Amino acid sequence: MKKIKVHQMTSPRTGNPIANQFEIYTDKGVYFQSYRSIIAFKPYNGKTQLDENYWDYSRTTSKYRNEFLNEYTEETRRKIKEGEYKLTNLN
Repeated sequence: MKKIKVHQMTSPRTGNPIANQFEIYTDKGVYFQSYRSIIAFKPYNGKTQLDENYWDYSRTTSKYRNEFLNEYTEETRRKIKEGEYKLTNLN
């Protein structure tokens, strides 16, 4: 089993740490956590998963989720609708 590593996200513009926004690296994939909620999971093999209750919770969460997924909300919504992303309970 690999070790779990937590990295605080940093601003691409300034390089400064972003409060309450984390990427969690595990042996199965990478999680995005905003405050105390898991928002998204990108497995190394399989479909990206978004938390059905929190994936679009707030403007701040959406901003950093977009950064984590490297896309805008409209593209995320399309991928959910087309089945490319799975909504599930990550919390």
